Amino acid sequence: MTTPALDDRTARELRGLAHVLVRSGYADGAQVRTVVAGAVAEDAPNADPVTLTEELVAQAIAELRLEATTWPERTDTDRLDDVLAELERRGLVVLRYCADHHDARRALNDALGNGAGVTGVAFFTDTDVWHAVDFGMLELKVWHPDTANVAPGDALLEQVLALLSEHGLEASYDEGRIEITLTWQRRGEWA
Repeated sequence: MTTPALDDRTARELRGLAHVLVRSGYADGAQVRTVVAGAVAEDAPNADPVTLTEELVAQAIAELRLEATTWPERTDTDRLDDVLAELERRGLVVLRYCADHHDARRALNDALGNGAGVTGVAFFTDTDVWHAVDFGMLELKVWHPDTANVAPGDALLEQVLALLSEHGLEASYDEGRIEITLTWQRRGEWA
């Protein structure tokens, strides 16, 4: 990088942030650059924020594009998208890459207020996606219309687990969430 040298830890963390944001497939270029620039300003105040941000994002994009040439035609995230679309058809409100559970609660309440035949909400957050990018496991939260988590024995939980399995995604229920094992390969803006 052409900016002042960063200590190894800071450089690794900033590269990691750009990496997960670009690979998420949900954040667009402006969002990625805004978040990375904010981290640069906080963690590397002596660096030129514009130059370092562009270098970090360009490196993450180049790595993603190179890797994407080896991806299978249908990825795990493609199958996940199919599951989420089916859940929507079955009456669940589905939020992808939301900020937190408050977003899920608002979306669920809005749908219920509109008189829609809502059977619950399924959601995952931006940080859930970042975890999936790095560690191959996505946490999907599923709530009933009253915001209670699904639990063992719930028909809704069994329905979601069966649908994931039908689409070739290994998943299990653990402490209020569904853990989906997958390789995060999402064709977003840069892939």
